[in-house]
Parts: sequence; C-alpha cells; structure tokens
Amino acid sequence: MNQLKEKYRKEIAPELAKEFGIKNSMAIPYIEKVTINVSLGEATGNAGVIDKVLEQITLISGQKPIATKAKKSISTFKLRQGQAIGVKVTLRGERMYDFLDRLFNIVLPRVRDFRGISDKAFDKEANFSLGIKEQILFPEIEYSQIDKVRGLQVTLTTSTKEIPAARKLLEALGMPFEKKENN
Repeated sequence: MNQLKEKYRKEIAPELAKEFGIKNSMAIPYIEKVTINVSLGEATGNAGVIDKVLEQITLISGQKPIATKAKKSISTFKLRQGQAIGVKVTLRGERMYDFLDRLFNIVLPRVRDFRGISDKAFDKEANFSLGIKEQILFPEIEYSQIDKVRGLQVTLTTSTKEIPAARKLLEALGMPFEKKENN
C-alpha cells in the first residue's frame, strides 16, 4: 500500500474527524480523484502534437490518457468540431496517491523560486486546481526527449464542500501551502 494512503488512514483521517467533530467515518474529507489536463491550441495546425503529449502524460500519470475533442467549430481559431485539442486523465486509488506523493515531494520543490502554493485556488465546491508551467519538472520526463515545454493543470477533487476542511486535508497530506506572515 502507498505510504501516503497509509498515512491518511492511520493519522490524517482520525485527526480530521477529531478537529471537525465528525462522528461518521464516511463523512471524513478525502480526495476522490485527481484530474490532469493539458490544452493544446497548437494541435489545430499539427495533429502529431497530441501523440507526443499523450505519451508524456502516460509517463507522468502511469495511466493512459484520452484526447479531448472540440465540441464546436470556431473558424477564427481554425478549429473543427471533433478535432483533438487536448489530453486528460483521471486518477483514483493507488495511482492517485502515487501521483500526489510525487507531486508534493518531488515536483513542487523543483519549481524555481518556490515559496509555497497559494490557497486561493479552491473553487466553491472545495476542489483545488493547480497549474504547473513545465512538464519537465516530473522526473519521468527526459529533457532531451521533449519537443516543447508545455504546462498542465492538476485538479484535486475533494469529498467535502467546506474549504477549511479541504485545506486542512491537503495540508496534512503534504501540500506545501504558502506560509502566512503575521504583521
């Protein structure tokens, strides 16, 4: 079993239940899924880009992603309905915890001038979205093998609708939030 999953079950879940006064073990906040998304506007002119990004996201996530397609045609952007314009993958279970462990402990500390992640990226459903500017931060990607540096979006979907509980969950799992200075 993954170390992060084990830590959640043995330490974090009981701590969250105690802190928020949750009596039902099924009501304790947890991460339901992690979605990785890459939008590729350049795919309208070069369809081969999708294959390269599919390969890279497969290496990063450990799971085969799918190509997302345009819902409607927009002539200004040279976009046709049904044309592949992005890549996404949804992680759950063991793969999700493996990815989160690598994200928190390897990838985020590699970001240049990293001072922590802002906690303003929660939506009203208490899900957290994080943009990563370079796929080369992941150790699975070899710099010599990439054709272009691309960014990706990582969304962590939580089971709670309360932002303080979601923030506490992510913090306990190892998300390096910015330290607030007291003035």
